[in-house]
Amino acid sequence: MAIARALLKNPPVLIFDEATSALDSKTEKAIQASLDSAARGRTTLVIAHRLSTIMNADEILVMDSGRIIERGTHQHLLEAAGVYAHMWTLQQLEETAGPRDDGMPQ
Repeated sequence: MAIARALLKNPPVLIFDEATSALDSKTEKAIQASLDSAARGRTTLVIAHRLSTIMNADEILVMDSGRIIERGTHQHLLEAAGVYAHMWTLQQLEETAGPRDDGMPQ
């Protein structure tokens, strides 16, 4: 609901702080497509741990202890093989592995 209310106001700047973190991957993808569309032509700041939500960003900043340690596009950061690339690989492995036998995510 908070996302819908924000979009109805049609602001020039959007800030999403873990906007899809409580969603399963399938629902997240559907909502993310709408958020990407809503962000066109606006300044948008997205704070996320789930990297699939920011992979289409013009610029990604990777932070550690309040400091920017990497910056670039998704592709650039993958090619740099740093922290972002490591986190991306781990998240992709978790997504393809699916839930464990006890129903908990891996």
